[in-house]
Amino acid sequence: MRCAVIGLGEAGGVYAAALAAAGHEVLGHDPADIPTPEGVTRTATLREAVDRAAYVLVLTGAAAAPAVAEQCLPHLAGGVCYADFTSAAPEVMDRLGRAVGERADFADVAILGPVPLHGHLVPLLVSGPGAEAVARLIRPLGSPREVSVEVLDGPPGAAMARKLLRSVFMKGLASVVCEAVSAGQAAGNETWIRAEIAKQLAGDGQTVIDRFLTGSRTHAVRRAKEMRDTAAYLDALGVPAEMTRAAERTLHRLSALS
Repeated sequence: MRCAVIGLGEAGGVYAAALAAAGHEVLGHDPADIPTPEGVTRTATLREAVDRAAYVLVLTGAAAAPAVAEQCLPHLAGGVCYADFTSAAPEVMDRLGRAVGERADFADVAILGPVPLHGHLVPLLVSGPGAEAVARLIRPLGSPREVSVEVLDGPPGAAMARKLLRSVFMKGLASVVCEAVSAGQAAGNETWIRAEIAKQLAGDGQTVIDRFLTGSRTHAVRRAKEMRDTAAYLDALGVPAEMTRAAERTLHRLSALS
């Protein structure tokens, strides 16, 4: 299968190499001075990459996605699957889907994890008319146990919307953990706070979620005061307390609703 990969950076390079290793003809394009993955033919222009391609995989930065689609559109072959792996917002994916849909089957592909850790086996969510085609391309790159490609019954933007919902938790959690560990280091208690974080993340996840939802509303006033005191303690340690102060504001809001 002839595949064009636009963007050969951290994620694009991984997918291009995996597709080439699986026996696909892979043409890659990236204007940046970065290495060409093994087995990939580097093209000087975007047009050369997408010409007669059965699949076009876009793995650039999200800001470049509309411009890349506009440049690719006149050169897409009939029946091609155009898969956007960028983190463009759901409304952008919707616009791209409508524009590209005139010439190709568009797929909104959400990457649900760090590519440096999982490589091309990172879990994916896919939506749009080209979603099944993306699944057919990616699933054979590993065993059924290794490759997770979930196809959503939804339009372009549906996959990215779920990714952004997940990011509320994942990126927020990562920021809270960074703040807590920094405070633990400053207080000479890093080992202890790491153990406490690990303990809270283990066990029955749904029970923990319910406990957080119920407890935060029931005890909002008391916990807001505790977080104010916590922020003052972090100030004394010289540790930034953005997440702690955000938690205090959230608890104040919840207390006003009760």
